[in-house]
Amino acid sequence: MSEPYEYDGHRWEWTGNDAEDASHLHSVMNNTKWEELRHAMHALDAVIPWRCKALGRSYISDWDTDWFYHFRLGGYNDIEWTEIRFKHDAAEAVMTALARLSLPYESSEFGVKVFGYIDDTGRLKVDRP
Repeated sequence: MSEPYEYDGHRWEWTGNDAEDASHLHSVMNNTKWEELRHAMHALDAVIPWRCKALGRSYISDWDTDWFYHFRLGGYNDIEWTEIRFKHDAAEAVMTALARLSLPYESSEFGVKVFGYIDDTGRLKVDRP
C-alpha cells in the first residue's frame, strides 16, 4: 500500500478494498529507472499522457500529462505498470527514450506499457541501445 501524500493542500491516501493477489509478480524496475523515465518524458517536446495501475489493486489512475511533479507523487513502489499514450508524431521520440533507458515494456492499445512488476518476464520487450 502506498504512503499518504499531500497535493494542493489535500492529504491523499488509498483506502480502497479492491485487493488483487500480487504475490506472483516480480519487480523489474527500481526508483532510479522510474526517475529516468520521468525525466525522459518530461524532456520531450510533446505532451505525453500517462496512467498507472496500482500493484495488488484494480485501481488505474486517470490519464495525466504532468511528468515533472504528478508522476512521482506517492512514490514508485506500488506501480504495477505505467501506460504511455502518444500520437504518431511523438512515437519515435518515446520509443527512442525507452530504448536508451532499457525499460521493460510492451505495446498497448494506446502506445506502450512500462512495467514495474510482472509475472512472466519472457514476454517483455527491452530494447538495447
